[in-house]
Amino acid sequence: MSSPVLIDAMCGTLATYLRMCGYDAAYALDRGVEADDRLLSIAAAEDRTLITRDRELAARAERGGEAEGERDGDEGDGVPDAVLLTERDVLDQLRELSAGGFRIELADEPTRCGACNGPVERVGDEGSGAGSPGADRPDYAPDDVGVDRPGWRCRDCGRWFWKGGHWNDVAARLDGL
Repeated sequence: MSSPVLIDAMCGTLATYLRMCGYDAAYALDRGVEADDRLLSIAAAEDRTLITRDRELAARAERGGEAEGERDGDEGDGVPDAVLLTERDVLDQLRELSAGGFRIELADEPTRCGACNGPVERVGDEGSGAGSPGADRPDYAPDDVGVDRPGWRCRDCGRWFWKGGHWNDVAARLDGL
């Protein structure tokens, strides 16, 4: 799979799309982080590519995390790549990422929660650890999810997912890129 990414506060909607494409896409505001120093630190510690619209933040990443004018002789140590996006619209941002070598297509099956980025597990499969498909199905999930059609549940937040109207809408948007 592709390398994990950290998305800054300016690109929040992008996180959901990348998660649906199978990326481990951490979002700064999900973690309560906005400060540039902290973003650079997290990206380095977790070996994540930083995705941002902030020119100065991207430039700092290129300089090894240092503010302009600072130099310590260890430029680049532990600082991951950064991708500077110029577009505001999420579909245009996805086009930019695609042009930059990111695979922008829906995963065959969800691997990450679109809401929190946690790993998902298939519900209703024997041996999945998910138990009986209807035992803990939330009210918002159709009755056939996990029985007649596949469904997934986030291991972290418990949210359920299935391929339905939203999945098809996202697939159509991505196909149009």
